[in-house]
Amino acid sequence: MAKTNPLGFRIEPELKDALVRAARDDRRSVSSMVEIIIEQWLTEKGYLAAEERRNAA
Repeated sequence: MAKTNPLGFRIEPELKDALVRAARDDRRSVSSMVEIIIEQWLTEKGYLAAEERRNAA
């Protein structure tokens, strides 16, 4: 398993509730769901190349 870095932040309760529901529906942890959402956004915006992510895994 790849080594990861911790990241903490605060969000609005409504956003957290939606995130928990999405993670549950996808049978993932909230942490895993957050990572997927961030990765997709960064890739879509051009901050992270798809090849970079595949090579890091």
